[in-house]
Amino acid sequence: MTTNPTDRAVGTSGDVTLEIADGIATITFGHPKGNSMPGALLQLLALQIVAAGADPKAKVLVLRSEGTGPFCAGASFDELAAIDDPAAGKEFFSGFARVILAMIRTPKLIVTRVHGKVAGGGVGIVAASDFSMAVGAASAKLSELAVGIGPFVVGPAIERKIGLAAFSAMAVDADWRDAAWCERHGLYSRIYHDPSELDDAIAKLARTLAGSNPEAMAQMKQVFWAGTAEWDLLLAERAERSGTLVLSEFTRAAIAKFRKRS
Repeated sequence: MTTNPTDRAVGTSGDVTLEIADGIATITFGHPKGNSMPGALLQLLALQIVAAGADPKAKVLVLRSEGTGPFCAGASFDELAAIDDPAAGKEFFSGFARVILAMIRTPKLIVTRVHGKVAGGGVGIVAASDFSMAVGAASAKLSELAVGIGPFVVGPAIERKIGLAAFSAMAVDADWRDAAWCERHGLYSRIYHDPSELDDAIAKLARTLAGSNPEAMAQMKQVFWAGTAEWDLLLAERAERSGTLVLSEFTRAAIAKFRKRS
């Protein structure tokens, strides 16, 4: 295992670690509030994905989150509530864009471990993976409309993964979809009974990929994400749209209600 000073990035708004062993780069993110995503954590995560993708010792990337609760609760409601102008709003949502772009543009395949529920922006992270493996209890939802915005930034990755009809259904009906639904529509590649079975399967696949032809995998990745060259501009426009909507009276009131319940 390699452990360098840059392998661990810790901030007051979350934690991201990168460990490389036997050709497998494991990136782990965590936040005490359901592995939610404030801007600082999104920045750290994007940087570690880029670093792993550039490291010749890493042949495949495994993305996971901490704990036994949610895989990712989506955007940080505390940070959403603190946004006070459109520029700050665009910058926050651009954090999700940077993570998605880092994921789809790294030349290495990314396998994501979904050990629990995933909501909002977390669904976009799963969709930007090349292969996702989840437990049967890992239901998913797009909760953005419930707070007065929409899944604009993560939408292109989700739509590409599961198709327009399924994406529209998730976006309009902001309720939970079970893991079977997610597997049937392609958000999850495989589902497993429990975390132990999930981890065994991920370890087996990661070992196989670490011993596979790097050039072939890099070219597969290019095929998977062909046609996304303009996503820098697309996601920037989507981030601006979300950053404006988050300032509306409706959204501010909805976020305040969610924060009281949490």
